[in-house]
Amino acid sequence: MYAITIPEPGGPEALVWTAVPDPKPGEGEVLVEVAASAVNRADLLQRQGFYDPPPGASPYPGLECSGRIVELGSGVSGWAVGDEVCALLAGGGYAQQVVVPVGQLLPVPKGLDLVSAAALPEVTATVWSNVFMIAHLRPGETILIHGGASGIGTMAIQLAKAVGATVAVTAGSPDKLARCAELGADILIDYHQQDFVEELRKATAGAGADVILDIMGAKYLDRNVRALAVNGRLAVIGLQGGVKGELNLATLLGKRAALTATSLRGRPLGEKASIVAAVREHVWPLVEGGRVRPVIDRRLPLADAVEAHRVLELGGHVGKILLVAEGVTSRD
Repeated sequence: MYAITIPEPGGPEALVWTAVPDPKPGEGEVLVEVAASAVNRADLLQRQGFYDPPPGASPYPGLECSGRIVELGSGVSGWAVGDEVCALLAGGGYAQQVVVPVGQLLPVPKGLDLVSAAALPEVTATVWSNVFMIAHLRPGETILIHGGASGIGTMAIQLAKAVGATVAVTAGSPDKLARCAELGADILIDYHQQDFVEELRKATAGAGADVILDIMGAKYLDRNVRALAVNGRLAVIGLQGGVKGELNLATLLGKRAALTATSLRGRPLGEKASIVAAVREHVWPLVEGGRVRPVIDRRLPLADAVEAHRVLELGGHVGKILLVAEGVTSRD
């Protein structure tokens, strides 16, 4: 088969479409013929040499995909060759075929085409596990979502609104904020022009956010804690703003607040399977009912991952960037 490889770390041009050995499913795994994959910031870090795949994972980038099952490993039940699926991966999505642990498979939601389904596994698993399973966002609470126009952000807005929360977002332009508003965001903050702590305080009559979903890490740490409500929960899922910051524990203590930091890729298979099962139970009905949808900025050929990485790095996109296999259309 062919896959996107990274012979040497570097810029987008370090990605090379080349022939590689065909994968074979082991016990409890299936082989999926990839229809589409999606680009995540973790892929950029892997390309730059900063985020190696966990032991035993595919060396190729790509943390999610959609496609059709073409082979079952031993001990697999409940799935059949020919089933249309999407999947959460530890790597390998930028390829014509990928091996997937059975616990990380999801059926393509009814009413959604096969290609678009590739935009769902990573964002739904990340948002559901952090916002709902860990931070326990409840109806009537306020959530602040940093990077509201990103793939994570656009999904978090929709899921938070679906459970009856008030949604505040930060984004870097009026156009991006307008797109967030279309998805249901209530409080719109341009981080280039406005202080999100002050804007959130004004919008919530001084209360602050019950939950904050943060992709920035160190750069926003102090302000995030100040923006929390009493009994607030800060969920850090990214480090785009650095890895080391100062935290005023007295402020955290005074608000009886909690801070969590998680990643998804390196979790044990059992934990990933539990998250995927929760996504299927809670998120899939919302997708099939039309209340939640993947937001897709553009589709590019799978072999053109170089351009996809350039687009993501420039930051002008809204939602997900998909990589589509040759001969596959968005109707598949």
